[in-house]
Amino acid sequence: MKYYIIAGEASGDLHGSNLIKALRAEDPEASIRCWGGDLMEKAGGTLVTHYKELGFMGFSEVLGNLRKIFKNIAFCKEDIANFQPDVVIFIDFSGFNLRIASWAKQQGFHTNYYISPQVWASRAGRVHKIKASIDAMYVILPFEKQFYEEKYKYPVHFVGHPLLDAIDSQPSIEADEFKKEHGLDPKKKIIALLPGSRKQEVEKMLSIMLSVRPAFPEYQFVIAGAPSLDETFYNPFLKNAQVHYVANQTYALLRCSYAALVTSGTATLETALFKVPQVVCYKGSWVSYQIAKCIITLKYISLVNLIMDKEVVKELIQSDLNTATLTRELKEILSGPKRDIMVKNYEILEKKLGGPGASENAAKKIVASLDSARQ
Repeated sequence: MKYYIIAGEASGDLHGSNLIKALRAEDPEASIRCWGGDLMEKAGGTLVTHYKELGFMGFSEVLGNLRKIFKNIAFCKEDIANFQPDVVIFIDFSGFNLRIASWAKQQGFHTNYYISPQVWASRAGRVHKIKASIDAMYVILPFEKQFYEEKYKYPVHFVGHPLLDAIDSQPSIEADEFKKEHGLDPKKKIIALLPGSRKQEVEKMLSIMLSVRPAFPEYQFVIAGAPSLDETFYNPFLKNAQVHYVANQTYALLRCSYAALVTSGTATLETALFKVPQVVCYKGSWVSYQIAKCIITLKYISLVNLIMDKEVVKELIQSDLNTATLTRELKEILSGPKRDIMVKNYEILEKKLGGPGASENAAKKIVASLDSARQ
Protein backbone atom coordinates (compact mmCIF):
# COMPACT_ATOMS: atom_id res chain seq x y z
CA MET A 1 0.00 0.00 0.00
CA LYS A 2 0.98 3.64 -0.38
CA TYR A 3 1.55 5.92 2.60
CA TYR A 4 2.08 9.69 2.68
CA ILE A 5 3.49 10.97 6.00
CA ILE A 6 3.89 14.62 7.03
CA ALA A 7 6.11 15.71 9.93
CA GLY A 8 7.45 19.23 10.37
CA GLU A 9 9.98 19.14 13.22
CA ALA A 10 12.99 17.19 14.50
CA SER A 11 10.86 15.25 17.01
CA GLY A 12 8.38 14.41 14.25
CA ASP A 13 11.25 13.14 12.12
CA LEU A 14 12.32 10.83 14.95
CA HIS A 15 8.85 9.43 15.58
CA GLY A 16 8.08 9.34 11.86
CA SER A 17 11.19 7.26 11.21
CA ASN A 18 10.14 4.67 13.77
CA LEU A 19 6.62 4.61 12.35
CA ILE A 20 8.04 4.03 8.85
CA LYS A 21 10.09 1.08 10.14
CA ALA A 22 7.00 -0.36 11.82
CA LEU A 23 4.83 0.15 8.72
CA ARG A 24 7.37 -1.59 6.55
CA ALA A 25 7.46 -4.50 9.00
CA GLU A 26 3.66 -4.81 8.80
CA ASP A 27 3.52 -4.12 5.05
CA PRO A 28 6.76 -5.18 3.28
CA GLU A 29 5.44 -3.78 -0.01
CA ALA A 30 4.83 -0.32 1.48
CA SER A 31 5.59 2.68 -0.71
CA ILE A 32 6.16 5.75 1.45
CA ARG A 33 6.55 9.43 0.59
CA CYS A 34 7.19 11.87 3.41
CA TRP A 35 7.80 15.37 4.64
CA GLY A 36 10.28 15.08 7.48
CA GLY A 37 14.00 14.72 7.82
CA ASP A 38 17.10 12.59 7.48
CA LEU A 39 15.83 9.91 9.87
CA MET A 40 12.62 9.32 7.94
CA GLU A 41 14.57 9.12 4.70
CA LYS A 42 17.04 6.67 6.24
CA ALA A 43 14.13 4.53 7.48
CA GLY A 44 12.92 4.07 3.92
CA GLY A 45 10.69 7.02 3.10
CA THR A 46 11.09 9.05 -0.07
CA LEU A 47 11.77 12.53 1.30
CA VAL A 48 9.77 15.26 -0.46
CA THR A 49 10.54 18.28 1.72
CA HIS A 50 12.87 18.61 4.72
CA TYR A 51 11.47 20.00 7.95
CA LYS A 52 14.27 22.60 7.97
CA GLU A 53 12.27 24.36 5.26
CA LEU A 54 9.12 24.44 7.35
CA GLY A 55 9.90 25.64 10.87
CA PHE A 56 8.70 29.14 11.67
CA MET A 57 8.54 30.10 15.34
CA GLY A 58 6.42 32.86 16.83
CA PHE A 59 3.56 34.88 15.44
CA SER A 60 5.72 37.56 13.82
CA GLU A 61 7.88 35.03 11.96
CA VAL A 62 4.82 33.16 10.69
CA LEU A 63 3.34 36.40 9.38
CA GLY A 64 6.62 37.26 7.67
CA ASN A 65 6.70 33.93 5.85
CA LEU A 66 3.06 33.52 4.87
CA ARG A 67 3.89 33.44 1.16
CA LYS A 68 6.32 30.54 1.63
CA ILE A 69 3.88 28.72 3.91
CA PHE A 70 1.03 28.91 1.40
CA LYS A 71 3.39 27.82 -1.36
CA ASN A 72 4.34 24.74 0.70
CA ILE A 73 0.67 23.94 1.32
CA ALA A 74 -0.14 24.15 -2.40
CA PHE A 75 2.84 21.96 -3.31
CA CYS A 76 1.92 19.38 -0.66
CA LYS A 77 -1.63 19.06 -2.01
CA GLU A 78 -0.32 18.66 -5.53
CA ASP A 79 2.19 15.99 -4.47
CA ILE A 80 -0.45 14.01 -2.58
CA ALA A 81 -2.81 14.16 -5.54
CA ASN A 82 -0.08 12.87 -7.85
CA PHE A 83 0.98 10.06 -5.46
CA GLN A 84 -2.59 8.90 -4.67
CA PRO A 85 -1.79 7.28 -1.30
CA ASP A 86 -4.01 4.79 0.49
CA VAL A 87 -3.62 6.92 3.62
CA VAL A 88 -2.21 10.30 4.60
CA ILE A 89 -0.61 10.20 8.06
CA PHE A 90 -0.08 13.45 9.97
CA ILE A 91 2.46 13.80 12.79
CA ASP A 92 1.78 16.77 15.11
CA PHE A 93 2.68 20.05 13.25
CA SER A 94 -0.92 21.18 13.49
CA GLY A 95 -0.86 24.54 11.72
CA PHE A 96 0.20 22.93 8.47
CA ASN A 97 -1.25 19.45 8.88
CA LEU A 98 -4.82 20.43 9.75
CA ARG A 99 -5.03 22.49 6.57
CA ILE A 100 -3.85 19.53 4.51
CA ALA A 101 -6.10 17.11 6.42
CA SER A 102 -9.25 19.09 5.65
CA TRP A 103 -8.39 19.15 1.95
CA ALA A 104 -7.34 15.47 1.89
CA LYS A 105 -10.59 14.34 3.48
CA GLN A 106 -12.60 16.33 0.93
CA GLN A 107 -10.61 14.63 -1.84
CA GLY A 108 -11.57 11.21 -0.48
CA PHE A 109 -8.19 10.21 1.00
CA HIS A 110 -8.07 8.13 4.16
CA THR A 111 -6.64 10.35 6.93
CA ASN A 112 -4.84 9.31 10.14
CA TYR A 113 -3.18 11.42 12.82
CA TYR A 114 -0.27 9.99 14.82
CA ILE A 115 0.72 12.21 17.76
CA SER A 116 -2.13 14.62 18.35
CA PRO A 117 -1.84 18.38 18.02
CA GLN A 118 -1.86 19.95 21.48
CA VAL A 119 -5.50 20.99 21.26
CA TRP A 120 -5.80 20.29 24.98
CA ALA A 121 -3.38 23.19 25.56
CA SER A 122 -4.97 25.88 23.40
CA ARG A 123 -7.69 26.47 20.84
CA ALA A 124 -9.67 23.38 21.79
CA GLY A 125 -12.14 24.31 19.08
CA ARG A 126 -9.75 22.63 16.65
CA VAL A 127 -11.12 19.30 17.91
CA HIS A 128 -14.21 19.87 15.77
CA LYS A 129 -11.96 20.28 12.71
CA ILE A 130 -10.10 17.11 13.65
CA LYS A 131 -13.35 15.15 14.00
CA ALA A 132 -14.46 16.36 10.57
CA SER A 133 -11.21 15.62 8.75
CA ILE A 134 -9.41 12.75 10.54
CA ASP A 135 -10.60 9.15 10.22
CA ALA A 136 -8.45 7.81 13.08
CA MET A 137 -6.39 9.49 15.80
CA TYR A 138 -3.50 7.71 17.56
CA VAL A 139 -2.51 9.53 20.76
CA ILE A 140 0.66 9.08 22.80
CA LEU A 141 -0.19 10.82 26.10
CA PRO A 142 -2.49 9.04 28.56
CA PHE A 143 -4.64 12.09 29.36
CA GLU A 144 -5.35 12.73 25.66
CA LYS A 145 -7.68 9.74 25.36
CA GLN A 146 -9.81 11.04 28.23
CA PHE A 147 -9.75 14.57 26.77
CA TYR A 148 -11.06 13.50 23.36
CA GLU A 149 -13.52 10.83 24.43
CA GLU A 150 -15.10 12.32 27.54
CA LYS A 151 -15.20 15.98 26.52
CA TYR A 152 -15.74 15.68 22.76
CA LYS A 153 -17.14 12.15 22.25
CA TYR A 154 -14.40 11.42 19.73
CA PRO A 155 -12.96 7.89 20.08
CA VAL A 156 -9.15 7.73 19.78
CA HIS A 157 -6.46 5.08 20.21
CA PHE A 158 -3.84 5.38 22.97
CA VAL A 159 -0.77 3.55 21.61
CA GLY A 160 1.87 4.48 24.22
CA HIS A 161 4.68 6.99 23.88
CA PRO A 162 7.25 6.46 21.09
CA LEU A 163 10.03 8.07 23.13
CA LEU A 164 10.24 4.89 25.19
CA ASP A 165 11.18 2.95 22.06
CA ALA A 166 13.45 5.68 20.72
CA ILE A 167 15.41 5.71 23.97
CA ASP A 168 15.57 1.93 24.28
CA SER A 169 16.95 1.66 20.74
CA GLN A 170 19.91 3.93 21.49
CA PRO A 171 23.25 2.24 22.24
CA SER A 172 24.37 2.52 25.83
CA ILE A 173 27.49 4.52 26.62
CA GLU A 174 29.40 5.00 29.86
CA ALA A 175 30.04 8.53 31.11
CA ASP A 176 33.82 8.03 31.10
CA GLU A 177 33.73 6.85 27.50
CA PHE A 178 31.51 9.75 26.42
CA LYS A 179 33.76 12.30 28.12
CA LYS A 180 36.87 10.86 26.51
CA GLU A 181 35.26 10.80 23.05
CA HIS A 182 34.33 14.50 23.27
CA GLY A 183 37.39 15.80 25.09
CA LEU A 184 35.56 16.52 28.33
CA ASP A 185 37.07 16.67 31.81
CA PRO A 186 36.87 13.11 33.19
CA LYS A 187 36.57 14.38 36.77
CA LYS A 188 33.72 16.87 36.33
CA LYS A 189 30.04 15.95 36.20
CA ILE A 190 28.02 17.16 33.20
CA ILE A 191 25.21 19.70 33.18
CA ALA A 192 23.44 19.36 29.84
CA LEU A 193 21.99 22.39 28.08
CA LEU A 194 19.05 21.69 25.75
CA PRO A 195 18.12 25.12 24.36
CA GLY A 196 15.73 23.96 21.62
CA SER A 197 15.91 23.31 17.90
CA ARG A 198 14.99 26.61 16.22
CA LYS A 199 17.41 29.50 15.79
CA GLN A 200 15.19 32.03 17.50
CA GLU A 201 14.65 30.02 20.65
CA VAL A 202 18.26 28.83 20.87
CA GLU A 203 19.56 32.38 20.62
CA LYS A 204 17.19 33.50 23.37
CA MET A 205 17.54 30.50 25.69
CA LEU A 206 21.22 29.58 25.45
CA SER A 207 22.53 32.94 26.62
CA ILE A 208 20.43 32.71 29.78
CA MET A 209 21.44 29.10 30.41
CA LEU A 210 25.12 29.89 30.04
CA SER A 211 24.85 32.86 32.38
CA VAL A 212 24.74 30.52 35.40
CA ARG A 213 27.99 28.76 34.54
CA PRO A 214 30.30 30.89 36.75
CA ALA A 215 28.34 29.76 39.82
CA PHE A 216 29.17 26.09 39.13
CA PRO A 217 32.93 25.81 38.43
CA GLU A 218 33.00 22.21 39.63
CA TYR A 219 30.71 21.13 36.75
CA GLN A 220 31.13 21.21 32.96
CA PHE A 221 28.36 22.53 30.74
CA VAL A 222 27.66 20.76 27.45
CA ILE A 223 25.33 22.13 24.77
CA ALA A 224 23.17 19.61 22.91
CA GLY A 225 23.37 20.70 19.26
CA ALA A 226 20.11 20.37 17.33
CA PRO A 227 20.16 18.44 14.03
CA SER A 228 18.33 21.34 12.38
CA LEU A 229 21.20 23.78 13.05
CA ASP A 230 24.75 23.87 11.70
CA GLU A 231 27.64 23.69 14.12
CA THR A 232 28.83 27.15 13.05
CA PHE A 233 25.62 28.60 14.49
CA TYR A 234 26.84 27.66 18.00
CA ASN A 235 30.33 29.13 17.64
CA PRO A 236 29.52 32.47 19.32
CA PHE A 237 28.41 30.57 22.43
CA LEU A 238 31.59 28.46 22.61
CA LYS A 239 34.12 31.20 23.22
CA ASN A 240 34.52 30.18 26.83
CA ALA A 241 36.68 27.09 27.28
CA GLN A 242 34.37 25.79 30.01
CA VAL A 243 31.50 25.34 27.58
CA HIS A 244 31.37 22.33 25.28
CA TYR A 245 29.23 21.30 22.32
CA VAL A 246 28.00 17.92 21.12
CA ALA A 247 26.19 17.63 17.78
CA ASN A 248 23.27 15.26 17.20
CA GLN A 249 23.97 13.16 20.30
CA THR A 250 21.38 14.44 22.75
CA TYR A 251 20.44 11.00 24.05
CA ALA A 252 24.05 10.00 24.64
CA LEU A 253 24.59 13.32 26.41
CA LEU A 254 21.54 12.88 28.63
CA ARG A 255 22.56 9.34 29.48
CA CYS A 256 25.82 10.73 30.91
CA SER A 257 24.50 13.95 32.51
CA TYR A 258 24.01 14.78 36.16
CA ALA A 259 21.48 17.57 35.62
CA ALA A 260 20.01 19.60 32.75
CA LEU A 261 18.57 22.97 31.79
CA VAL A 262 15.87 22.34 29.20
CA THR A 263 13.74 24.52 26.96
CA SER A 264 10.08 23.58 27.22
CA GLY A 265 9.01 20.97 24.68
CA THR A 266 9.49 17.27 24.00
CA ALA A 267 13.00 17.54 25.46
CA THR A 268 11.57 17.88 28.96
CA LEU A 269 10.03 14.42 28.66
CA GLU A 270 13.17 12.96 27.09
CA THR A 271 15.24 14.31 29.97
CA ALA A 272 12.84 12.79 32.50
CA LEU A 273 12.96 9.37 30.83
CA PHE A 274 16.75 9.42 31.20
CA LYS A 275 16.16 10.17 34.91
CA VAL A 276 18.10 13.44 34.73
CA PRO A 277 16.95 16.16 37.18
CA GLN A 278 16.09 19.31 35.25
CA VAL A 279 14.93 22.90 35.31
CA VAL A 280 12.47 23.78 32.54
CA CYS A 281 13.02 27.12 30.82
CA TYR A 282 10.89 29.23 28.51
CA LYS A 283 11.09 32.81 27.30
CA GLY A 284 9.49 34.21 24.16
CA SER A 285 9.05 37.67 22.72
CA TRP A 286 6.76 39.97 24.71
CA VAL A 287 4.12 39.92 21.96
CA SER A 288 4.19 36.13 21.56
CA TYR A 289 3.99 35.61 25.31
CA GLN A 290 1.02 37.95 25.73
CA ILE A 291 -0.86 36.17 22.93
CA ALA A 292 0.06 32.75 24.36
CA LYS A 293 -1.30 33.73 27.78
CA CYS A 294 -4.65 34.48 26.17
CA ILE A 295 -5.03 31.16 24.39
CA ILE A 296 -3.20 28.59 26.55
CA THR A 297 -5.32 27.22 29.37
CA LEU A 298 -2.88 24.83 31.09
CA LYS A 299 -1.46 24.90 34.62
CA TYR A 300 1.94 23.77 33.33
CA ILE A 301 4.03 24.04 30.17
CA SER A 302 6.23 20.93 30.52
CA LEU A 303 5.02 17.49 29.49
CA VAL A 304 6.43 16.05 32.70
CA ASN A 305 4.17 18.16 34.90
CA LEU A 306 1.19 17.82 32.55
CA ILE A 307 1.31 14.03 32.56
CA MET A 308 1.82 13.86 36.33
CA ASP A 309 -0.72 16.65 36.94
CA LYS A 310 1.55 18.26 39.53
CA GLU A 311 4.81 20.18 39.68
CA VAL A 312 7.55 17.58 39.39
CA VAL A 313 10.04 19.86 37.64
CA LYS A 314 10.43 23.59 38.19
CA GLU A 315 9.22 25.78 35.32
CA LEU A 316 10.84 29.18 34.90
CA ILE A 317 8.76 31.20 32.46
CA GLN A 318 9.36 34.62 30.93
CA SER A 319 10.44 37.13 33.62
CA ASP A 320 11.01 34.33 36.14
CA LEU A 321 13.73 32.99 33.87
CA ASN A 322 16.83 34.97 34.84
CA THR A 323 20.32 34.23 36.07
CA ALA A 324 19.48 34.47 39.77
CA THR A 325 16.42 32.18 39.76
CA LEU A 326 17.99 29.69 37.37
CA THR A 327 21.10 29.49 39.55
CA ARG A 328 18.99 28.89 42.65
CA GLU A 329 16.86 26.17 41.06
CA LEU A 330 19.85 24.40 39.54
CA LYS A 331 21.57 24.27 42.94
CA GLU A 332 18.48 22.61 44.42
CA ILE A 333 18.53 19.69 41.99
CA LEU A 334 22.28 19.05 42.19
CA SER A 335 21.96 17.68 45.72
CA GLY A 336 19.42 17.27 48.45
CA PRO A 337 15.85 15.95 48.76
CA LYS A 338 14.43 17.76 45.72
CA ARG A 339 16.75 15.78 43.45
CA ASP A 340 15.71 12.42 44.93
CA ILE A 341 12.00 13.24 44.85
CA MET A 342 12.22 14.29 41.20
CA VAL A 343 13.84 11.01 40.16
CA LYS A 344 11.21 8.98 42.03
CA ASN A 345 8.47 10.90 40.22
CA TYR A 346 10.21 10.18 36.91
CA GLU A 347 9.79 6.45 37.59
CA ILE A 348 6.04 6.91 38.14
CA LEU A 349 5.87 9.01 34.97
CA GLU A 350 7.43 6.27 32.88
CA LYS A 351 4.80 3.76 34.03
CA LYS A 352 2.03 6.17 33.06
CA LEU A 353 3.30 6.23 29.46
CA GLY A 354 2.08 2.70 28.81
CA GLY A 355 5.24 0.76 28.03
CA PRO A 356 7.14 0.21 24.78
CA GLY A 357 5.79 -0.47 21.30
CA ALA A 358 3.99 2.76 20.36
CA SER A 359 5.18 2.78 16.73
CA GLU A 360 4.33 -0.89 16.28
CA ASN A 361 0.93 -0.44 17.90
CA ALA A 362 0.08 2.49 15.62
CA ALA A 363 1.39 0.75 12.49
CA LYS A 364 -0.64 -2.40 13.16
CA LYS A 365 -3.82 -0.40 13.64
CA ILE A 366 -3.21 1.70 10.53
CA VAL A 367 -2.52 -1.30 8.30
CA ALA A 368 -5.44 -3.27 9.77
CA SER A 369 -7.84 -0.38 9.12
CA LEU A 370 -6.68 -0.13 5.51
CA ASP A 371 -7.01 -3.88 5.01
CA SER A 372 -10.52 -3.73 6.47
CA ALA A 373 -11.49 -0.84 4.20
CA ARG A 374 -10.38 -2.82 1.14
CA GLN A 375 -12.56 -5.83 1.96
